[in-house]
Amino acid sequence: MIIMTTIISAILIMLISILNLSSKKSFYDREKTSPFECGFDPKNFARLPFSLHFFLIALIFVIFDVELTLFLPMILISNSSSPLYTFMSVNLFTMILLLGLFHEWKQGTLNWVK
Repeated sequence: MIIMTTIISAILIMLISILNLSSKKSFYDREKTSPFECGFDPKNFARLPFSLHFFLIALIFVIFDVELTLFLPMILISNSSSPLYTFMSVNLFTMILLLGLFHEWKQGTLNWVK
């Protein structure tokens, strides 16, 4: 049974590969491979340069946004744990966030105009 399944699978794979090779069309026409812009040749390059500084600001925003969502469960934890433990964990978490923000500020990542 295993040999029969293997033989049928091999025959099907060969048939599919033969059909795919014969049905592929190749377009070497410059007009068909170029981006379409109302039938005219493009005036400029389609990809604009990306601002790395904008990407870093967006990345910092996402990181701090996700960390702020971690503050919400601390409200539920405060009901089930001691007030001292809640106070210490919230202060530690806030200090880590502030140290990260201070580090980014000292590196100059938060300055938009350089």
